[in-house]
Amino acid sequence: MPKQVCTTAVMKCMFGAAPSNFIASQLTVLTSNQGAGVITDIVPGKNIPPFGMCNSPANPAFISATAAAMGTPTPVPCTYVPAGPWVPGVPNVLIGNIPAIDNNCKLACALGGGAPVISITMPGQTTHDIP
Repeated sequence: MPKQVCTTAVMKCMFGAAPSNFIASQLTVLTSNQGAGVITDIVPGKNIPPFGMCNSPANPAFISATAAAMGTPTPVPCTYVPAGPWVPGVPNVLIGNIPAIDNNCKLACALGGGAPVISITMPGQTTHDIP
């Protein structure tokens, strides 16, 4: 069964060098004593901290740094740029009329080519399964 994503969940970006911890916006609904996440929790820095260094071939800063290094791939600091909400969300679990997110949801980054490149590796929920 899927697990609810909440504050402290661990995320990974396929182009990032380090994992990052999710931070829920709302604190009215708790799971495992942490704020439960919703599909609109996508704000850079507030909900989605950086993933260390970025090596996405769609990131203009990576392209520029790589060109300056004579073609040697040169990672640059991660700058997450939202490209939509978490998908697919959990439509039958609403928090403030917004679908919740579970460990099967993914998030797209415009600097990752707009594809869903961010995934949940540890959802944070430890007590119950999400329906």
